[in-house]
Amino acid sequence: MAGHSKWHNIMHRKGAQDAARSSMFTKLAREITMAAKLGDPSPDNNPRLRLAILNARKNSMPNDNIKRAMDKAADKNTESYTSVRYEGYGPGNTPIIVEALTDNPRRTVPDVRAIFAKNGGNMGEENSVSFMFTRQGQIFYSIKAALSADDMMMTIMDAGADDLETSPDGYIVITKPDDFAHVQKSLSDKLGEPERAELSWAPNMPIDLDDETYTKLEKLIDALDAHDDVQKVFTAAA
Repeated sequence: MAGHSKWHNIMHRKGAQDAARSSMFTKLAREITMAAKLGDPSPDNNPRLRLAILNARKNSMPNDNIKRAMDKAADKNTESYTSVRYEGYGPGNTPIIVEALTDNPRRTVPDVRAIFAKNGGNMGEENSVSFMFTRQGQIFYSIKAALSADDMMMTIMDAGADDLETSPDGYIVITKPDDFAHVQKSLSDKLGEPERAELSWAPNMPIDLDDETYTKLEKLIDALDAHDDVQKVFTAAA
C-alpha cells in the first residue's frame, strides 16, 4: 500500500505540473495571438509581439505552438481579448494587482472577486491599490550573460534605462514604461536576449508578512494564477 500511495502521489504531482504547464502555454499563446492581431504581425516591427515570443521561449514553449499562436491572429474568427486590471487586498491587508486578458469581462470579474473572497482577500475598485505601486519595465540578465556591474551600468544608461539593481543571481534593468520596448531592443542587440522582460508593478513600500500570512497569500496567488484569464499577479509583499 505504501508503494501504491507513493506512486499515486508522484503521479498526482506530475499531473499538477503538467496542468500548470498547459495553462501557462495557453496564456502565453493568448498574449502572442493578441499582440500579433493588434499590431504588426512581424516581431521586428511589433515590440509587444517580440516580448511575448521571448517570454514564451524562455518558458520552453515549443516553436510549433508559437507559430500556431501567431497564425491564429490572421483568423477572422479568433476571439478578441481585452486587457483588464483588477485590484484588491489579500491576507494581511496586502495590496494585489491582477492583470488579465479576457473575451468576457462579465464572466471574469465575478470569478476573480470570488477567488479573492474564498482566499481571505477582497477585490476593490479600480485604482484602489495601484497608487501604492510604480509601473515600470524590468529586464533581467544573469551575471554570466552580462557585463561587469560598472560596464553594465554604462550600457543600460546608453540604452536609456533608469536604473540597475543587482543581486547574486544577476541584474534587473529598470525602465519607464514608455521606454521599455526601446531599451529592451537596444540591450538585446548588445547583450543578447534577456532571461526575462516584462512590464511590472513594483510596490512602493514592500510589506513584511509572517510565515502564516505569507502562506495564505501564496494560496490566493496560486488560485488567481490558475484562472485561464489571469496573466500576471503582483503583490506588495516583501
